[in-house]
Amino acid sequence: MLGFGAMRLPVIGQDQANIDEMQAIEMIRYAADQGVNYIDSGYMYHMGKSEVVVGKALKGSYREMMKIATKLPARMVEKPEDFDRIFEEQLKRLDGGMIDFYLLHGLDRAGWEKVRDMGVLRWAEKKIAEGVIGHLGFSFHDSFEVFKEIVDAYDNWVLAQVLYNYMDEKEQAGRRGVEYAAAKGLAVVVMEPLRGGRLSKNPPPAPVAEVMAKARRKFTPVEWAFHWVWSQPEVTVALSGMSTMAQVVENVRIASSSRPGLLTEEDLKVIDEVRKAYRSLSPIPCSQCRYCQPCPNNVEIPRVFQLYNDAVMYDDMKTGQFMYNGPFGIPQDRRADRCTGCGECLTKCPQKIDIPAWLKKAHDALYLENPPMPPMPPPSRKDTQPG
Repeated sequence: MLGFGAMRLPVIGQDQANIDEMQAIEMIRYAADQGVNYIDSGYMYHMGKSEVVVGKALKGSYREMMKIATKLPARMVEKPEDFDRIFEEQLKRLDGGMIDFYLLHGLDRAGWEKVRDMGVLRWAEKKIAEGVIGHLGFSFHDSFEVFKEIVDAYDNWVLAQVLYNYMDEKEQAGRRGVEYAAAKGLAVVVMEPLRGGRLSKNPPPAPVAEVMAKARRKFTPVEWAFHWVWSQPEVTVALSGMSTMAQVVENVRIASSSRPGLLTEEDLKVIDEVRKAYRSLSPIPCSQCRYCQPCPNNVEIPRVFQLYNDAVMYDDMKTGQFMYNGPFGIPQDRRADRCTGCGECLTKCPQKIDIPAWLKKAHDALYLENPPMPPMPPPSRKDTQPG
């Protein structure tokens, strides 16, 4: 039920490509010794070094103890020949003869249609027949409708990896996607159960911490987040991107005490109150209805507001800045500074938000010419989790 996410391995300094290999290998092998049998990497993780370290960690008997999942970066594919080029590079990095679970990475509608039309499914089936891929799955970032289309488009998916946590129950594939995939017989792999570490930090004293303090269960923030995911029987595996041995030990302990159906109705009401408490901290009352779209200047208004609200809500402006400016952030021609103040959105917003004014404030807070790498949460306590 606990999967080892290899996207946030310990690094030396702030260099994401310079993994502390000795520590990372020790962590991975400890997890395997405790029964963790699924490790998730990706072609781009740690600037291509994650797969290398995973391969080193799973030498000898450890390869039999853990199933490897890694991913084809759909957005980097430009021609069908890239499938073989990337895959052969991954096999070399992992230094193994087979990838147990091969995922099409981060699919949205455009990415899915691109690789689908290039014949990725036929290519993958050939690799499965050759014995170098065990099973095929996909990870996902789009709407439920797109998720359903992808699930239904192919009969031999074995898993779907989705963003899912108690704050994002209705985002992207969401709860509907989890239920739909499970009903179709797919394993459900959850990424970001701690929302990139934001749900593991000591919460704001008022009002979030007050809600948790009044609860009958004296769970830590990490326990609330993990148990909410694992309590749902549709979930197969929850990934955690672990950066320290203390986090591995803590996560194994929590997983060992969890099970489907653990949370009671009373517990779920606590989660509802925590969710409301967090959202009360959002400065912009945007409901993500998207009535303001399309903007005549192509500004991604809902996305800008979501990044700014999250940065304020979780007191984490650095991650917001990375998500705004980074390589997978909002394109320059769609950022908030493209707003001309034309006012067209003002007539469409049911919340009566002063959209141009908030766009300016959000851009001033989020824009950086040289954005940082996504930071790890501050070590406010020993079991603080990054993912």
